[in-house]
Amino acid sequence: MNTGYLTIQVTTGDDALPIGGAHVTISRANGMVLHDTYTDQNGNTAYFPMPAPPAALTLDPEYTEPAYSVCDVDVSVQGYTTSHIHDVEIVDTQTAILPVEMKPLAEEPDTVYDMDIYISPPALLLNIPKQHSAPSEISAGMAAPSTGTVSVMAQPAAPMADVRSGAAREVVIPDYITVHLGVPSNASARNVRVKFSDYVKNVASSEIYSTWPENSLLANIHAIVSFALNRIYTEWYRSRNFNFDITNSTAYDQAYREGGPVYASISRLVDDVFNVYARRIGFRNPFFTQFCNGTTVTCAGMSQWGTVSLANQGKTPIQILRNYYPNDLELVSSDNIRGIIESYPGQALRLGSQGESVRRMQNYLNRIRVNFPLIPRISNPNGQFGADTQDAVRTFQRTFNLGVDGVIGRNTWNKINFIYVGVIRLAELDSEGERIGLSPNPPSVVISQGSKGEHVKHLQFLLNAIAPYYESVPPVIKDSMFDTVTKNSVIEFQKTFGLRPDGVVGPITWNMLYSVYRGIEDNVKLPPEETPTNPIEPTVPQYPGTPLRVGSRGPEVRTMQNYLNTIRIVYQNIPYLMADGVFGPLTRQSVIAFQQEFLLGPDGIIGPLTWNEIVRQRNIVAGTGRA
Repeated sequence: MNTGYLTIQVTTGDDALPIGGAHVTISRANGMVLHDTYTDQNGNTAYFPMPAPPAALTLDPEYTEPAYSVCDVDVSVQGYTTSHIHDVEIVDTQTAILPVEMKPLAEEPDTVYDMDIYISPPALLLNIPKQHSAPSEISAGMAAPSTGTVSVMAQPAAPMADVRSGAAREVVIPDYITVHLGVPSNASARNVRVKFSDYVKNVASSEIYSTWPENSLLANIHAIVSFALNRIYTEWYRSRNFNFDITNSTAYDQAYREGGPVYASISRLVDDVFNVYARRIGFRNPFFTQFCNGTTVTCAGMSQWGTVSLANQGKTPIQILRNYYPNDLELVSSDNIRGIIESYPGQALRLGSQGESVRRMQNYLNRIRVNFPLIPRISNPNGQFGADTQDAVRTFQRTFNLGVDGVIGRNTWNKINFIYVGVIRLAELDSEGERIGLSPNPPSVVISQGSKGEHVKHLQFLLNAIAPYYESVPPVIKDSMFDTVTKNSVIEFQKTFGLRPDGVVGPITWNMLYSVYRGIEDNVKLPPEETPTNPIEPTVPQYPGTPLRVGSRGPEVRTMQNYLNTIRIVYQNIPYLMADGVFGPLTRQSVIAFQQEFLLGPDGIIGPLTWNEIVRQRNIVAGTGRA
């Protein structure tokens, strides 16, 4: 037997909170323990050598047996459900990264303390034919508002017609994608909300072998990204009244294995190209890059095994793609990435760099280290990229499995942005919990779609507080209106906790909401806010003395418009504004959305309370500290 490697990353709260001191056991399927260890303060274990078959088998298309060994991983820590992950694949010469997101125990006495996750074999080994059309009728379950089960007529499993540039909306790289864990017609299957880049890493690690030549891996990653973005751009499922973007059924879409491993070689490539997709020249929409393994399953698209031989012939990723798709295919990148506070400045930041971009990254890293304490503090975040900044960057890269060079290139820049947004979002939920003041006992009232008022606001707060810890529960807009989005979130909560998924919040659902929320309060130890040493104080604009409202004009209005645009990067229910210094109806709409988000009187007027909260939230998002 040869050797592969395994490391485990243990987090909670949408990966924003590492769990140090978690007990991790790695064993064979027969129970023989191979490694017994604990996670460090950043939630990571060491890299453990593991036996595996020779890597040469992963390069042979005629070898149809698993070209990997498997192991079981158990993760336990007080206050969380114990995870048992079975059949984790170990590949010769490769490093498997196993992300484990722990679930806080609910307060209920009959809480489940153990959770078993079984990892299915890679899709490459499965003989599942592609469905070129949907079934004659697909039941969308509870996807449409107030109508219960909805049936949609069959449509070809192909994209909408190509849309020429200039006539359609922009292609946006989402921060999250919602994956249905089953075939489209399985209404009882859960939906999970996954970071888009993590989704691509998981799918690539679930579809192919990470040992393949780099150009083969890149061609497959581009196809995976393009396929997913096509589903999102065309609203393939959502336009058919489903409340998800894509399924994990390889008969219809591409493999996503909940709880599955990611391979370091794939992870690093995806960090570089998760925003690169294929389209036809002259068209805007991502191309529908259908693929199959090309040996036991064939289709009118890319052969995954075929990409290996083409890469070995010296073909580039675009040449490989054009071998299967139209010759006018091109690869383009989009910097329109949700969840990125500020686009990459265009050149890498390194030792000796200076300026506002450096200072921003220094402040972000200092805030991230509050949650991930092994990252060294940058004592003076003054925009000068010195040795302490380099050390912090290296530790950050090591923590998140990036190339460790101490340089903030595009992939490190994006990762810092994503993690920063996650940690501040988690911190804001914690502070909001003190403001909303839940009653000590669950309400006895029954609410459902169409309800409005204080009880709906409490429900929405609970759902948003629970969502970071349970990826199947989507967040909602806190507007005190029980709409379709809130109903869908309730349904996913009910599915997750074994309740009847009817979208109605009665005593049983209220009790479970409170139990889960109090379990999070009791078991999740959020780190305290930390004040940097010698911070660079942000310029705090002073309230002008008179309220800003529809009809107001001037630099103060423009400042508020710019600040609201910054805040909406994290709180995307706040509409985007043209910062023209004119307080019109759209600015009022944005102000109302902000006020609803932060529990202020939603009157659309910027008085002193709203002004100060806008400034405070902008400085949190912009990484300049609290005003």
